[in-house]
Amino acid sequence: MKRLCAPLTEQDVRQLKAGDEVTINGTVYTARDMAHKRLVAALDRGQELPLELDGALIYFVGPTPARAGMAVGAAGPTTSSRMDPFSPQLIAHGLRATMGKGYRSEAVRQALREHGAVHLSTIGGAGALLSKHIVSAEVVAYGDLGTEAIRRLELVDFPAVVAYDAAGGSVYDMTGDKSGA
Repeated sequence: MKRLCAPLTEQDVRQLKAGDEVTINGTVYTARDMAHKRLVAALDRGQELPLELDGALIYFVGPTPARAGMAVGAAGPTTSSRMDPFSPQLIAHGLRATMGKGYRSEAVRQALREHGAVHLSTIGGAGALLSKHIVSAEVVAYGDLGTEAIRRLELVDFPAVVAYDAAGGSVYDMTGDKSGA
């Protein structure tokens, strides 16, 4: 088990290999489809982004409302491929890691290799369990998107697996898994 502390450096992610089990600690951002679309549109217009991409890890999640005593409600990953049209541009601007579930496109995999970034996968269907590793959450942008707003999360020992590494390795190639789940 490797321990990561976000934000990440290129050196942090270049040492990771597909299949490595990791725990994530530190500051991570949430963003799903609509937030990704807005981030890329802002970049295209030359506008400042509402978060620092350099070294960032974006978790593809829209957490449910928090219950008493919790930072968020269920926080399970969404399908990563839905962010594929936007991810290469964000990675080129310093995004160091993404996290969700399932396959990524060849364009995303190329961006990971070219810019020294990784894609992590975490457990689909276990949102209530994963939420226990989130100790704080704050909306930082696009509050009008509700659960899909960009949030800054603080994670403690959040479990994940390196699905695609910066050298082009894929956990799916290693296992023969063609489901992407």
